[in-house]
Amino acid sequence: MALRPVQVNITALDAPAVGEFWAAALGWTARPSGTATSVAPEGAAARPDPAAVHLRVVPVPDARTATKNRVHLDLATASATHQTELVARLTGLGATPVDVGQGEVPWAILADPEGNELCVLEPREVYRGTGPLAAVVVDCADPRAMARFWDGALDWTVCEVTDGRAALRDARGTGPYLEFLRTPAAETVPDRVRLGLLPDPGDDPAAEVARLRGLGATGRDGGRGETAGTWLADPEGHEFCVCALP
Repeated sequence: MALRPVQVNITALDAPAVGEFWAAALGWTARPSGTATSVAPEGAAARPDPAAVHLRVVPVPDARTATKNRVHLDLATASATHQTELVARLTGLGATPVDVGQGEVPWAILADPEGNELCVLEPREVYRGTGPLAAVVVDCADPRAMARFWDGALDWTVCEVTDGRAALRDARGTGPYLEFLRTPAAETVPDRVRLGLLPDPGDDPAAEVARLRGLGATGRDGGRGETAGTWLADPEGHEFCVCALP
């Protein structure tokens, strides 16, 4: 039994507009998927794709709070020129610079049109080959504990574990990383950016949910009209969904 990250759920007041922003940011395509907006490479399925990690922007009635999200996306670039051009393009699409106390860093921190943070990274060899989405990054208090939980939860491979950072990735070496960064001051608020996980074909989603609870997951009410499935939270309260099988 195993689970794979297949989508990142982002909640938004204007899901189509936010979906179009992220499609432009990633060079992907936005299209309606029920009441939500699916953001995926051209030709990809709108439903969760077991071979990739896509985005799903879901409409909600309430604007996000001013508190920094505990989950954000890192975008990869191939050169310093590419980084500069991408920051300029995203700013033209409605992104705004954000100061989260980062000081002088080689990457740019922006927020999408509804305030969800993202990083446009300087070129890094580790992210060569991930595609435009370099990593899904999660603030946490204990990266080692997060690595233990998510290593047990997923069929991905742990690539790095230190006191300050943990990283997992598909064992095939494709797609983005899932990273946990030690951020002791991170506030626990309802997440607006959350992972969707898909069971392997033939696996029982209910059995997977039970297995996750055995690893330390707790129940959550996903609400807000989001992806069909069972909503849970990891031991530090980061919400995620075990998606219903297509």
